Amino acid sequence: MEHIIYPLLGGILIGLSSSFMLGGLGRITGISGIVAMSMSKPTKENNWRYAFLAGLLLGGFAIFRIRPDLFNYSLDYPWVQVIVAGLFVGYGTRLGSGCTSGHGVCGLARFSKRSLIATILFMSFGMITVALKGVLL
Repeated sequence: MEHIIYPLLGGILIGLSSSFMLGGLGRITGISGIVAMSMSKPTKENNWRYAFLAGLLLGGFAIFRIRPDLFNYSLDYPWVQVIVAGLFVGYGTRLGSGCTSGHGVCGLARFSKRSLIATILFMSFGMITVALKGVLL
């Protein structure tokens, strides 16, 4: 049953946090934008970004402490490959002016046409990648 509950709770928390962020601060919860802007010169304006990112890290750490069994996966790839893949993802989010959280969660909720197209592309290329991985490997 928990294989249904945890994703459901996660989705509810993502929706609530995005709603609170937009309603309370007037900000979009796009992780790539939050990370990118937090890397600029520290200002009082960026304090909410630092708090948001700290909350993500602390939340992950708290779940790890409470339920370490949820982290029982392993990476079957060399670290260099994982880092290069992460850099490609980061480049893609900058190229696409946002990430899945900014476009897929927040943008679609605001009925953004640009976000709809971006999300369709994210999902399509994700499916193509998985299909090719199955064929090529």
